[in-house]
Amino acid sequence: MNNKPYIVIMAGGIGSRFWPYSRRKKPKQFLDVLGTGRTLLQMTFDRFREIADEEQFRIITYKKYVHLVKEQLPELTDQQILIEPNRKNTATCIAYATYRIYSKDPDATLIVTPVDHLILQESKFLRTIKKAVVAAQEGERLITLGIKPNRPETGYGYIQYIEGSGKEVLKVKTFTEKPNIKLAKTFLESGEFVWNSGMFVWKASSLVKAFRQYMPDLAEVFEEGSEFFGTEKEPEFVAKAYLQVKNISIDYGIMEKSSEVYVILGDFGWADLGSWNSLRENRERDENQNVVEANALLYNTKNCFIKTDSDKLVVVEGLDNFLVNETDNVLLICALDGDRKFRDFVSNARKKGEDFI
Repeated sequence: MNNKPYIVIMAGGIGSRFWPYSRRKKPKQFLDVLGTGRTLLQMTFDRFREIADEEQFRIITYKKYVHLVKEQLPELTDQQILIEPNRKNTATCIAYATYRIYSKDPDATLIVTPVDHLILQESKFLRTIKKAVVAAQEGERLITLGIKPNRPETGYGYIQYIEGSGKEVLKVKTFTEKPNIKLAKTFLESGEFVWNSGMFVWKASSLVKAFRQYMPDLAEVFEEGSEFFGTEKEPEFVAKAYLQVKNISIDYGIMEKSSEVYVILGDFGWADLGSWNSLRENRERDENQNVVEANALLYNTKNCFIKTDSDKLVVVEGLDNFLVNETDNVLLICALDGDRKFRDFVSNARKKGEDFI
């Protein structure tokens, strides 16, 4: 079969930390958040076209977003869009994609990527990814890309690798998924940890073996589906499978447990566009470090993100580190780094009516 890697793009999230700009009907991966003329999904697809043929792509997304995937990537066939009946976190998402590909191509190599990354130096990124693809062919290695941290971020996994365990492919000592702020500060101060970028490279057979060893219940469920993948019975099988498995991340389920995890360090201008604050850091700012995407007058205001979807004049005075966003029928004003509150915002907005989320 084709020896180029399969590209699995995870595009089923709801993007709640970008609310109200990102809504359940059209979450952030289907929006042009960077003003490039391409959505995050399209940018992720474009990024990997140099190293994979069009037919090697698989987009896995929530059932309500299939029409958006088709609109934005019309070059893909229906067989390349994997539909999740409900959300069961990344272990289930990745298992579905892996077992489906493995059933047709047991020699396949997979690159698994989230949809919300910014890569500023794409040529350097692709060189790193190609190294990871080669490295994944040795043994049962599970490769992840590591990024040197510059702040105590609680939204990423952290990797501690063994110094001197390799020139470029480094053996992972510990893998910690989303620590609390105190532990994140300890990791940063130690200088021994890097962020897990959330991008993985492995042979399908290597991950199947890891599922059998560390998540046998999940493995048993998806191994029963080999005869249904690619047939009209696939949706029925997947719906039943998703009811039987736990809601757990690939980090908790596999990466923290496996002795076959390796990391390749990357320096290619990476950012996870997971929140308004992270987006602000990667947009053009004025002399007061404000990002302004609105018809606005600012006075004594700094470190803010002001974005509206209308020509309404916005006058802001005396704010520091605030988000002001008006999208459709919602006006949000809050601390820019308060994204931990967004689940509460969305939950309480739902009580006001489904139109607000």
